[in-house]
Amino acid sequence: MNQGELIQEVANEANLSKTQTQDAVRALLKTIMRVVADGDKITLVGFGSFESKRRAAREGRNPQTGETIQIPATRVPTFSAGKAFREAVNK
Repeated sequence: MNQGELIQEVANEANLSKTQTQDAVRALLKTIMRVVADGDKITLVGFGSFESKRRAAREGRNPQTGETIQIPATRVPTFSAGKAFREAVNK
């Protein structure tokens, strides 16, 4: 499912216009990205949590040459599914 299909599904479920739903979904995604990028955590009870975690510097290999390279430390976004979400998926 892509973003357009998601917007259509939410619009049907919530009895909203596609334009209103599109604005709401885009605002939600933009807010999640901004908050996580600022280092905060978002928890939606039953659905899951969005946060950023630090990934330590590590050694890697260039797949073309086999040469060892240093991969710098970075922050990565993560999502942890909530209990209700996991149970729905495992039905």
